[in-house]
Amino acid sequence: MAKKRISGLQCPACHKIVLRSDPEFPFCSERCRLIDLGKWASGAYVVSTPINDPEEGEGPSPKRFRPAGPTDPNAKSKPN
Repeated sequence: MAKKRISGLQCPACHKIVLRSDPEFPFCSERCRLIDLGKWASGAYVVSTPINDPEEGEGPSPKRFRPAGPTDPNAKSKPN
């Protein structure tokens, strides 16, 4: 006998089954939605791979993200 396919997923916070027709989908409730938002805000979730801009070529240049300072050999010093 063929199994009937349920059009739903598990809530990411509490793992209850949530149907696509539920108003809070993919969460089961507003509470679980706020729990998930709090995890993103606190840094519990992170994007594991860097986002590469196709216009930049192979990837971002390491010098681009370094602040200019005394450890940067290309930094220009201000006259006193």
